[in-house]
Amino acid sequence: MLHISPDGLRWAQWALADEPFQLGERPIAWQVSARTDTRSPAATWSAYFTPDVPGEALTDFLVALEARDQPTTPTAGPELVLYAVTAHGWLRDADQPDAGAADPTFTSHLSFSEVPPLIQDADLRFLTAEADDVRPYGWQAWAEPVLGAPILWAASFGSSVPHDLVAAFAHTLSSTAPVLRQVLPESTRERLLRAPAG
Repeated sequence: MLHISPDGLRWAQWALADEPFQLGERPIAWQVSARTDTRSPAATWSAYFTPDVPGEALTDFLVALEARDQPTTPTAGPELVLYAVTAHGWLRDADQPDAGAADPTFTSHLSFSEVPPLIQDADLRFLTAEADDVRPYGWQAWAEPVLGAPILWAASFGSSVPHDLVAAFAHTLSSTAPVLRQVLPESTRERLLRAPAG
């Protein structure tokens, strides 16, 4: 399934395949991309999401993307992303306070770090990077209920994804506002604040 915006500058694709590429041992479900010009077939940036990424965060990322006239033009620096989560009580990483944060239970994480292999971007350094080379940096988000346990979900933003779009995702991800869930993950059930719907 592929959705292309009317202006042809942004698109979202359901990418879950028989032989999926993975992010944190979870298959990629959605690839969201944007380009500067419709004459170019290549995306300027892409972001990738596994199936269980919180729907509200993905939706707000897409709404922010749709609201932009120029989906590839940076409008803010990386600090905006960390501000979005620390405003909701997340804690900055003690070792890298300018590059990472976690929720107070240390289940959900956000990090500005090397993009994983296969994350596509207009920054083509990833094509020529050797194993020991420094790869481009981009935002990574994931939920890991216990250190070393399998992750519940992951999101990866290529190095050229505008920080304000990642901040829209991060703002909703870190929000303490209640959300409706039919099923709670077994691994995090005891850490969640629960209230009856209504």
